[in-house]
Amino acid sequence: MPGLIPLDGMVTADVTIRAIDVPAALDDTVATGPNWQRSDDRFLLELPAIGRFLLEGGHSIGFARAPDVGDQDIAIFLAGNVFGILLHQRNHIVLHASAIAVNGKAVLFCGVSGAGKSTLAAALGARGYTLVTDDQAAITLDDAGVPVVHPDGRFLKLWSKSIDALALDDRKGEAMRDRMEKFYVDPGTASDAAMPVGAVYMLFEDRPPREPGIARPNVVDGSRLLIANAYRPVLVRRMGQRQAYFQIGAAIAHAAGIFTLSRPMRFSAMDDTVSWLEAHWAEIGLTAATEVADVQG
Repeated sequence: MPGLIPLDGMVTADVTIRAIDVPAALDDTVATGPNWQRSDDRFLLELPAIGRFLLEGGHSIGFARAPDVGDQDIAIFLAGNVFGILLHQRNHIVLHASAIAVNGKAVLFCGVSGAGKSTLAAALGARGYTLVTDDQAAITLDDAGVPVVHPDGRFLKLWSKSIDALALDDRKGEAMRDRMEKFYVDPGTASDAAMPVGAVYMLFEDRPPREPGIARPNVVDGSRLLIANAYRPVLVRRMGQRQAYFQIGAAIAHAAGIFTLSRPMRFSAMDDTVSWLEAHWAEIGLTAATEVADVQG
């Protein structure tokens, strides 16, 4: 599995991934879609020209690749769509987000593909912040009802232009796919522990009518934005998790905060964006001014 951060020592496997004979259909389905079927604890996904995937109980993934499909393509879909479904099987809330650690709390950046989630996380990583997760953020409530983010142990995934603009060439790993200018990038430091949510930012470009800066929507609108930024939103409804998203959205809004961040998409404006964020973290009590100065170095 390319793109995963190596672990020191032996650990007990939480998920097994293996090549198997994946059935073409499930018995006792409770829901179906154009290319998937779900029973109580099994999920069958078929990706044309890639293969079929069988997920069981939130802990097992079996795959059968289509002819002439290589390891790179299988790995990309396993780590992306398939693992996102597995987390939904566990009743995790899964956001399309990257996250960094700020003073022991996870700060999440949500948005559609191309919104700059990974690039912003990488820019903050280059300034000394620790990566928590990239592309997918799995959230649960702890025993006290506090929303926590679980680290995913992955490298960042960045396009060449982002790597060049952020001067991260020395951290660039292998290409995600042959003839594709997107690469795995060592984050430098990455968290291996779950941590409370400190803030969630919905990323937008500052095109009219959006004004540049950070704003806080009301609780209902914030929860709706959260659901809209679920990893594969259709699964939220089809797997009966819409209420869970509203519950965790309300918990995040109460304990941390859901915000919109509208900013220029130019690399030349990245320093300004980081400054806005650090000032906002001090304003909401996530950091003190001295802590921000220490991180900036």
